[in-house]
Amino acid sequence: MTDLSLTHITPMAVMSIAISVAAAFLIHWALYWIALRVAKHSKIEPVLLPAIYQPTRWLVVLLALGAGLKSIELGDRVEDIWSIGARMVFALLVGWLILRVMSAGKAMMEARADISVEDNLKARRHRTRISILYRICQCIVGFLVIAMMLIAIPGVRTIGVSLMASAGLAALAVGAAAQPALKNLIAGIQMAFSEPIRLDDVVIIEGEWGRIEEIKLTYVIVRIWDDRRMVVPVSYFLEKPFQNWTTKTSDLLGTVFFHVDPAADIGRIREKFVEAVKANSRWDGRVAILQVTEHRPEALELRGLLSARNAGIAFDLRCEVREAVMDFLRQDMPEALVRMRQRLEAGDELSRLGLTRLSDAAE
Repeated sequence: MTDLSLTHITPMAVMSIAISVAAAFLIHWALYWIALRVAKHSKIEPVLLPAIYQPTRWLVVLLALGAGLKSIELGDRVEDIWSIGARMVFALLVGWLILRVMSAGKAMMEARADISVEDNLKARRHRTRISILYRICQCIVGFLVIAMMLIAIPGVRTIGVSLMASAGLAALAVGAAAQPALKNLIAGIQMAFSEPIRLDDVVIIEGEWGRIEEIKLTYVIVRIWDDRRMVVPVSYFLEKPFQNWTTKTSDLLGTVFFHVDPAADIGRIREKFVEAVKANSRWDGRVAILQVTEHRPEALELRGLLSARNAGIAFDLRCEVREAVMDFLRQDMPEALVRMRQRLEAGDELSRLGLTRLSDAAE
């Protein structure tokens, strides 16, 4: 049986290890305190130091523990276990540190891209790229950490070399089974640079009006106007048509339709429409026109165009102008409201039949 005893460890050696670990904690705390003081008087972002505090502390402890164990004679089996375990823990801590640095960098870049301002097109573009690339880097770092931990185990490394020939077939099988996931993953990478959508874009998908709330690596969450959430695969935005109202700018043209009597005075209605638009504080001062877009026997279709700074304001402006014009038609121009007309001809057989029945009933 393999000897796993630790008979060579003396109380002095244990004390030496304890002192090394305690010194590591103390040194790390002192360096962190100095770094905080330096950061207050420089342009270093305050979010970075708290992010790396925990990973660096345990890295220092691991290094101190390794240095303390060098002075102790361990059995061959124990040394092998410690060597493998230390390398695996080191890879895990380094991966943790990289992820925390990435998270802090993401927070710093997002703080510089404020999407709460009115003209936020550039900020939304930056945030979208940051979000997608951050998730891609997370997957890469996680894969590398797991690979480094497995490489630290000699047996696994040897088996991996012997199975290299069959790995290609396994990769093909896994790739075929995970085709939808890989398709969305590649589409997410492509979307980070082609930018068909960005965070906070106003879109119409499957007949639903909403905003891009979150962009994940393989799917997108769209917040519908009534606070429902639609989860859409990333590949949808590269394969199917959809409406994006804020591709170039957040400014929008809104439409308001009215149906009036064919004999209505269009000039008066146009004057009222323009007056209602200009009197509304939501109008951005660009467009306010009313045109006849269709003529049917029973009614005229009027289309009003108005402009606003963004989709939300445009929607409210449309509703308020529509209400103002309809109040005007009801109160000042009731003759312009659509009425159903019916013409009775003297020779019409049906009319004659109706009059005959009326006269019979009167008798």
